Amino acid sequence: MAQATVEAAMLLPAFLTLLLIALQPVCLLYTRSVMESAAAETARLMITAPDGDDDAYVAFAQRRLAAVPNVSIFHVGGPLSWDIELRRAATSGGAVSVSIEGFARPLPVIGAFAHLLGETNASGDVALEVSVDYEGRPSWLSGDYRTWVAMWEG
Repeated sequence: MAQATVEAAMLLPAFLTLLLIALQPVCLLYTRSVMESAAAETARLMITAPDGDDDAYVAFAQRRLAAVPNVSIFHVGGPLSWDIELRRAATSGGAVSVSIEGFARPLPVIGAFAHLLGETNASGDVALEVSVDYEGRPSWLSGDYRTWVAMWEG
């Protein structure tokens, strides 16, 4: 019985450390996945509803980003602290771009490695950034809508 207690006392900290090391990448991947999805949906909305204003698009992206838990290992700063940048096309049907940046606070073990690699800001947070470019009309597509309808009615 005493031997099992000693073994558990030695193995439990190592097991918990490994668990924490595996937990951080899962949290960051989830956050990045939600960010990419929000950026893609916002870019598609900008193409399909070009009459909207930028505030409405930013609010749309923030609603999608609310799926990220307000926990520092997922995201630091709360639901309104995302940096969302929108770039519109000069012409209708052109390309739009949505960039989203946020920060996550790494767990101590991962944070030490991130700090050594220079991947942290002054607060010790790791930056997460995604950018999505969405093209409303592909460059290979020639002609206008009427040309395409006429071709298929043929």
